[in-house]
Amino acid sequence: MRMRYTLIESENSQLYLVGILLVAVALVMGLLTSWRLLTPSVLVSMGFQLPLIAILSLAQMGPLLTGGPDLSIVSVATLCGVVSATLVQNLTGWYAVPVAIVAALIVGLLCGAFNAFVIAILWVPSIIATLGTMIFIQGIVLVITRGRTIAGFPSSYLMIGQGRILGFVPVPFVIFLVCLALMVVLLSRTRYGISVRMLGSNDVASLFSGVNNRAVIFRTFVLSGFLSSVAALVLITRFNAAQATYGQGYLLLTVLACVLGGISPAGGIGKAIGVLLAVAVLQVVSTSFNLLGFSSHLATASWGIILIAVIILNRALFKQQA
Repeated sequence: MRMRYTLIESENSQLYLVGILLVAVALVMGLLTSWRLLTPSVLVSMGFQLPLIAILSLAQMGPLLTGGPDLSIVSVATLCGVVSATLVQNLTGWYAVPVAIVAALIVGLLCGAFNAFVIAILWVPSIIATLGTMIFIQGIVLVITRGRTIAGFPSSYLMIGQGRILGFVPVPFVIFLVCLALMVVLLSRTRYGISVRMLGSNDVASLFSGVNNRAVIFRTFVLSGFLSSVAALVLITRFNAAQATYGQGYLLLTVLACVLGGISPAGGIGKAIGVLLAVAVLQVVSTSFNLLGFSSHLATASWGIILIAVIILNRALFKQQA
């Protein structure tokens, strides 16, 4: 008998698995670290680190739901960060920081709009279009920076990546929660969200159902560019520097986080909450390995094993329910 699963069943199954995995990993790592993992200082530290990859993963989520990855999100974030950092260093007066922030967001939107035009209007496959954009932007960033690091920002600007609310809540984590809420609302409470899922599941069927596929793709990649610019602001203010090579290893991690969180690479299936759970699992493992004195490369290897294990377990459960 051929397996058939509804969209909701598939999404919920993956969410349950990742949620259980998060609890299990937290308990095991808590025991191994003598519960240092759950101390306030470590939790706050994770609150600063998690948003760096989490916001980029949300930027990757939309394109994956439509059926194609966005390979340019890290390059877009790098360009946004470099432009913003350059402006904040060269402008004087109270308006320097607001202008730098707005400029980063505008650059992200423009990059997203460019990708959207090439993919939605010219019908170039997203993986090819965004690969070209990635390479092009990398060259532009190198021209702007000449390979140098832009460092030393005003304290008001650094609040984005290093600030705390009420003395202990990391500002980057709050920014991530706002982005997460935006994606949850858009994908579950709007016609756009339904259209994205229909397009990712079957583009021909969505077209004959009255969905404007071009418009959905256009909005998705513009949104991806915007979220990439937000990630850029968090990234450069967290490290108080911007350079062409920042975040180079994040691209594959965003795909890893999305797939682990239940976003189907084929499109149409997945929830934003799943991305949160997946990133939390990766962060708990990484922080625990650091507390135990293990190599960060070992943590990276374990992420791949976790992904494979969850996929195998998910498939096994599906077969039992078929």
